[in-house]
Amino acid sequence: MFGRGKLLPNIIAGIIVGVVALPLAMAFAIASGTRPEQGLYTAIIGGFMVSALGGSRVQIAGPTGAFIAILAGVTAKYGIDGLQVAGIMAGMMLVIMGMTRMGAVLKFIPMPVIVGFTAGIGVIIFVGQWKDFFGLPAVGGEHFHQKLWNLVLAFPQLNLATTLLSILSLLLVLFSSRIRGLQRVPGPLVAMVAVTVLHSVFHFDGVATIGSAFGGIPQGLPGFHLPETTPARIIELLGPAFTIAMLGAIESLLSAMVADGMAGTKHDSNQELIGQGLANIVTPLFGGFPATGAIARTATNIRNGGTSPLAGITHTLTLVATIVFLAPLASDIPLAVLSAILFVVAWNMSEVKHFASIVRRAPRADVAILIITFILTVFADLVIAVNIGVILAILQFMRRMAASVEVQQLGEQELKMELLNQGLFEVPRGLLVYEIEGPFFFGAVENLERALLQTHTDPHILILRLRRVPFMDITGLQLLEEVIGKLQKRGVRVMLCEANERVRAKMWKAGILYQLREGDFSDEFAPLLARASAYLSEHPDGPPGRLSEFAQNFLKTSRRFFNSQDIG
Repeated sequence: MFGRGKLLPNIIAGIIVGVVALPLAMAFAIASGTRPEQGLYTAIIGGFMVSALGGSRVQIAGPTGAFIAILAGVTAKYGIDGLQVAGIMAGMMLVIMGMTRMGAVLKFIPMPVIVGFTAGIGVIIFVGQWKDFFGLPAVGGEHFHQKLWNLVLAFPQLNLATTLLSILSLLLVLFSSRIRGLQRVPGPLVAMVAVTVLHSVFHFDGVATIGSAFGGIPQGLPGFHLPETTPARIIELLGPAFTIAMLGAIESLLSAMVADGMAGTKHDSNQELIGQGLANIVTPLFGGFPATGAIARTATNIRNGGTSPLAGITHTLTLVATIVFLAPLASDIPLAVLSAILFVVAWNMSEVKHFASIVRRAPRADVAILIITFILTVFADLVIAVNIGVILAILQFMRRMAASVEVQQLGEQELKMELLNQGLFEVPRGLLVYEIEGPFFFGAVENLERALLQTHTDPHILILRLRRVPFMDITGLQLLEEVIGKLQKRGVRVMLCEANERVRAKMWKAGILYQLREGDFSDEFAPLLARASAYLSEHPDGPPGRLSEFAQNFLKTSRRFFNSQDIG
């Protein structure tokens, strides 16, 4: 399992990550509406199971900032037991996703949606920490804008000592690495120790601590606890559980992808989802709440030499030792230092530079999706934001796909070589050749209509070249079938050629090729050109029909077909 000299680096990396995770786990727990020790339990149990059972060798799991917005809302509405039930349900969903091999699909959620909702979560975390950062009184407000306004109104009541400790904590988190001797000590740990010692010595008035707010942290590990619930509550929690599962899946797979890029590894997406799911089923049974892969802690693990699950397991053992031996010292930790740590987390999550880069450089549609997702995340709901963002991205993708489909008439210039091979110098009178390039689906039908209406030549034979059609959907197949039938009734002979194996199989299954005369479908264009040329030579006065009339009937047929379909 370990190469020569790899055992000690993994243990050292695990200890360092455990030290980094200590203040973060407590901060994320408090911000999620739970007790600080529950964050530690989540990091211990969830982190151990993901390291042991997940699909990435270097993934570090635990509480994360991305979960704060959704978990805080669930805790406020349903309580701790409701949050834990939602976590168990989300874990089951993740296991199902992994077993049904959904890991690869989740990677394709568009970047504007991901950046939009992570930036929105960053803003929510930032504003949500104003109370502890400035020592403000508790304020109400069901929605973000209401809470924001109430916090602004409460600013005259800020506690000066708390604010100064918060600013000192923030400076230490950001710049302690520049102090000689502290370069390799995590900034959050430096801030937590320094500010806690400072407050323990001077006992500043009005500064809230873990002890004053939560009564301290229990010394020891939690016991088994089955959260109370009812069938009605389970139904109520389906929505939040699905959101937790989706967000956990996205973040864990993103973290695993980042880890692959840093460490040169290759993770198993489906096994990662199964490991995350099992972790989220078990963790709530021992006092924890939903966990997922943590990008920052995973990166810290890799940078410090972590190459195997041993580093992740060592990180959990470090947290166990902290609870067992140092829990009583946690009572004096000011909430201000944890809020300062979350300020930095919120800034990192917001990815301001990346956000601004997308706004400046991306196509307008992507910018619109980004901003809409961001606004809905902040002012509406994370579930709504992600759903609408993904739907808008899908619609935009379909629009681009439809716009990429080209239907063009091929003349002498385009068919020069094929005509010469048949001893021809021009396209025979009465023959039209069209080529479709791109997927022939319902969004591309208009392109074919427009192309056919642009010409007024009278065709006797129409050849459709399908060599550049990667696939057809059921709407495209049904429309093609109706068009062929309509043309044949009017005496226009239709030939199809050069379809790939998948499209050809679908046309056989749909019965389209049975409509054609024998020999009017070919894998190559040349035989059909020769066949059409010979037929037109033998029937120079055949009933050509007017293409303008043909096109109008084609348009009426296709519109009537679409009006009868429930495409949505």
